[in-house]
Amino acid sequence: MKETGSRRDFITRLSSIDRRILFLIILVCVVIPLLAGARMRMSITPPVRGLYDAIDTLEPGSYVWLAADYGPGSMPELYPMNISFVEHLFSKDIKVICAALWAPGPPLAQRVFDEMAAKYGKTYGVDYVNLGFKEGREAVMVSVAEDMRRTFPEDYAGTAWDSIPMLEGIRNLTDLEMIVCVSAGYPGIKEWIQQVSTRYDITTGGGVTAVSGPEMYPYIQSGQLVGLLAGMKGAAEYEQLLEKPGLGLSGMAAQSYVHLMVVVFIIFANIIYFIEKRRAV
Repeated sequence: MKETGSRRDFITRLSSIDRRILFLIILVCVVIPLLAGARMRMSITPPVRGLYDAIDTLEPGSYVWLAADYGPGSMPELYPMNISFVEHLFSKDIKVICAALWAPGPPLAQRVFDEMAAKYGKTYGVDYVNLGFKEGREAVMVSVAEDMRRTFPEDYAGTAWDSIPMLEGIRNLTDLEMIVCVSAGYPGIKEWIQQVSTRYDITTGGGVTAVSGPEMYPYIQSGQLVGLLAGMKGAAEYEQLLEKPGLGLSGMAAQSYVHLMVVVFIIFANIIYFIEKRRAV
């Protein structure tokens, strides 16, 4: 009887465990994989492969428009994509013209440029440029497609268009090979497709949050999108293709450990529930 009573006391303590302990366990499941640089092997989906191949086949010296249409709220999913896109483009010696229709986009993109430019020895104004933010949504997209200089007479730092060497001879988006958009919502990649890429026949691809992914897949099937990254999983797949592990792969590892622990909690809670129910009969 004493053993049974001890067992009952143990079950009672487990059923009333402080939720802060559970939160601490979840925190450990997140922090340790991130600090340890844990990695997961991902299966590569066709939309991610399509975008990777489209960028990888661009000729050195080509120009790409990078739309940084996102903000801090979507950084966990989209910032790793931004890093991977710039790393891939720089590794192929492709020139990048970046601009944003979201006000927080330019400083986030500049952080990526600063890191990747140091890694690949790229020079601002020669290999890449950050034109900054412009309000106007679809009107800006159409204006850029027709006259880029008129839309962005100076860059993010206030340097005049004519003083930036790599922009010499560039008139509009038809002078570029591709649009790559990192999109958190509206305005974003869907509007680039509707207003620019379809109208001017410009190859377009990019990345979106996981919740926006299903809405964008029909554009892949129609051929209006050459490829797409959806959520952190898409970012992780792209890092794996690049063989440059980063925030995407480590984030997916942390996320998977948390999901596993939540499943364990659910199973454990149900076991306790049925034990207590049986004991009450």
